[in-house]
Amino acid sequence: MGSFLLRRFATLLVTLLCASAVVFVVLDVLPGNAAQVLLGPDAAPEAIAELAMQLGLDQPAWQRYGQWLAGLLRGNWGNSYAYDSPVWELISERLLLTVPLALMAMALTTVLALSAGLYAAARHRRAGDVGVMVLAQIGIAIPNFWFAILLILLFSVQLQWFAAGGFPGWSADEGGGVGLALKALVLPALSLAVVQAAILARITRSAVLDVLREDFVRTARAKGLSQRAALWRHVLRNALIPVVTVMGLQFANLLAGTIVVENVFYLPGLGRLIFQSIANRDLIVVRNCVMLLAAMVVAVNFIVDMLCAVIDPRIQAGER
Repeated sequence: MGSFLLRRFATLLVTLLCASAVVFVVLDVLPGNAAQVLLGPDAAPEAIAELAMQLGLDQPAWQRYGQWLAGLLRGNWGNSYAYDSPVWELISERLLLTVPLALMAMALTTVLALSAGLYAAARHRRAGDVGVMVLAQIGIAIPNFWFAILLILLFSVQLQWFAAGGFPGWSADEGGGVGLALKALVLPALSLAVVQAAILARITRSAVLDVLREDFVRTARAKGLSQRAALWRHVLRNALIPVVTVMGLQFANLLAGTIVVENVFYLPGLGRLIFQSIANRDLIVVRNCVMLLAAMVVAVNFIVDMLCAVIDPRIQAGER
């Protein structure tokens, strides 16, 4: 198992290096000039050239790439062109909203998907199974932003149970608190979780049905074990391997998919920061945010590999 994790960690480092190169090249070759955007369309060419020199935009691309990587390793992420403040401070403030939002959405996804998937598999080809699959198909077809608007119309406009947007903050000094902050994230998390839960429910159902056909499950049932006990004791763990893999990918999608939802609910998260930075042509913020999201995706996949190694004894047996 040690060599398995070592290989996965080496793959993680190589993937991060490749991702950094792709992110830098894509953003660096985009048309436009950050100095031109900051000074405005009527700025003098001399002023634009001087600001570009101050920002380091006149240096060769390979040199800027090396300086960027060195800054990432040292923890110096540079200063924002538009906000004139350290990039890491901007990102860390927004992560305090985006990460809890993604975690809440993932928790809702897991509860809804595992419950629905197990329920459908236990009632295979019956009314309960058909009903869950129909709902799952509808959930897959619904875009996140459209469902978010429906939630606002129902729970904010009609029932007035939740605010239509905004974030009060985690601290009572900011006029909010933990309770109010979590309440403000319920509708965004639900709008993110619906599509992911529908996908995961179908995968859970398929994985559970595959395990239910195994000989050891039939043996356990023949010994008198009830269907519920067989599902929880024997089937679920063996069916978790593909489910956990998809959950890791979904959590990465939730982190990256908050851009639209945060703009719908007017939440000051990482997604809204990326959107505003793209509009302001603040490339250093966009570059670091995208690289951070890529690193989160790779890290989540590494954690999923470790969980699969713990769940599946065949991986450990293969190493031996």
